[in-house]
Amino acid sequence: MRVLILGGTSEARELARIASSERGLDIVSSLAGRVANPRLPVGAVRVGGFGGVEGLRTYLRENAVDAVVDATHPFAAQVSTHAATATRELDIPALHLRRPEWEQRRGDLWTRVPDLTAAVAALPGHDEPVLLTIGRQGVGAFAGCVRHRFVIRSIDAPSAPLPPRYKLLLARGPFTVDEELVLMSRHRIGVLVTKNSGGEQTEAKILAARTAGLPVIMVDRPPLPAGARAVDAVPDAVEWLREVASEHVR
Repeated sequence: MRVLILGGTSEARELARIASSERGLDIVSSLAGRVANPRLPVGAVRVGGFGGVEGLRTYLRENAVDAVVDATHPFAAQVSTHAATATRELDIPALHLRRPEWEQRRGDLWTRVPDLTAAVAALPGHDEPVLLTIGRQGVGAFAGCVRHRFVIRSIDAPSAPLPPRYKLLLARGPFTVDEELVLMSRHRIGVLVTKNSGGEQTEAKILAARTAGLPVIMVDRPPLPAGARAVDAVPDAVEWLREVASEHVR
């Protein structure tokens, strides 16, 4: 059974590693190609977009894909929507693998907002500089913020317009809590703006902000497509693949 795994997340890589050792599964992982030097999963890999829903439909048909696991970043809403639409139209079994989101705990000073536009609107009243850890694609939302200084951290340099006053830090995690505390102290960060990506890989900044009493503007996740079947752990995705594979051979 040929399986297409969408996403360059740690969960996608773990799923590819485990599923590649499963008998009867032919695994292909697809990466968007937005990171210059991505961590590659085990097995066959394709890099680049599909060209919207039509392009994905064409790929699924021409490559005889039997099942799709959307393990993209929780904020890759467009890819998830395209995957749900294409698989539904072609009657291909599909699953969305999403790590659990972070939950606000005692000591957290969160302002929850629905999107980046609302995050910009929430900045007044917060001290500067603003630490942005939202990925390079979202930085353009803050380009018009002339009253705040920013520290922008991303793996690759943003291509979108940047705010007038900023310092760019190019770094790839995961980072420790101590490293995040040092960064926040060294740059005298006034507020952290981040997305509720969830997972342990990038949680250190949340723990550090809690320890330091630093306010956080937390961007909520976009919803999954209506009717989507979803799990939040790799073992559950593996079990789903086994179930689909057993139906496939009948």
